[in-house]
Amino acid sequence: MVTASMVKELRESTGAGMLDCKKALDETNGDMTKAVEWLREKGISKAAKKADRIAAEGLVNIVSEGNKASIVELNSETDFVASNEQFTGLLKIISNLLLKNDVKTIEEALNLKTEDGTLNDTIINKIAKIGEKISFRRFENIVKEETDTFGIYIHSNKKSATLVVLENGNSELAKEIAMHATAMRPKFISRNDVPEEELNKEREIQKQIVINEGKPADIAEKIVEGRIVKYFKEICLNEQPFVKNPDINVEQYAKENNASVKVMIRYEVGEGMEKRKDNFAEEVMNQIK
Repeated sequence: MVTASMVKELRESTGAGMLDCKKALDETNGDMTKAVEWLREKGISKAAKKADRIAAEGLVNIVSEGNKASIVELNSETDFVASNEQFTGLLKIISNLLLKNDVKTIEEALNLKTEDGTLNDTIINKIAKIGEKISFRRFENIVKEETDTFGIYIHSNKKSATLVVLENGNSELAKEIAMHATAMRPKFISRNDVPEEELNKEREIQKQIVINEGKPADIAEKIVEGRIVKYFKEICLNEQPFVKNPDINVEQYAKENNASVKVMIRYEVGEGMEKRKDNFAEEVMNQIK
């Protein structure tokens, strides 16, 4: 009989998850040595040891079918692995699974059925084959109205991509706006979407800058507000000068074509994550030891 203490012991010795350890012991009739071998054969023990590594490289992808689209980021430790066929194949599997299933969280997605059992099993198997940590970082599923239009743009290096939904408009217009967003990195669609906390923080920063510049108090407030307007033009898609015609902004360009932006999701690989720092001398010495 497999006991909780046996599962705990196996987990501590391999670094594998509780459920995987329980399954390993069940499969091997409680034989600890065989359970360790079972985990190694499945690549689970090996994968668990990579869990604390930094995976900030990788690829993004967008797929669509009918009124549904999915945007995904899959991370690896190195850019070299991101171009590996095993890795790109995994990204395709994940993208297609998301498109065909109504899931809202990573946990739900990892439990989707695959040839290996679940998506989590498939990822673990790929980690074992590739030899690097792989992290399914994030995704979003978007369902549009019948009269809306998807705009999809994936940069040639597959490191950044944008999915937009236009109310009215056409696919060419939608793609142009998605391309603009990929290049210009807006964080929000309009100034109304900017969280009050973030806006107040920016105001405080600009106020301090104005004070440090020694500007008179009676015009300081006007200067700050002027810079906030400029700030909106930097972070809000609608207010950014359109890349193909800087004389008008994106909102104006869309309106000229009887359209407006309803949704914008932009992914860039590794944004907000700590990047891996390679120390080859240290790595070689660790291997020698």
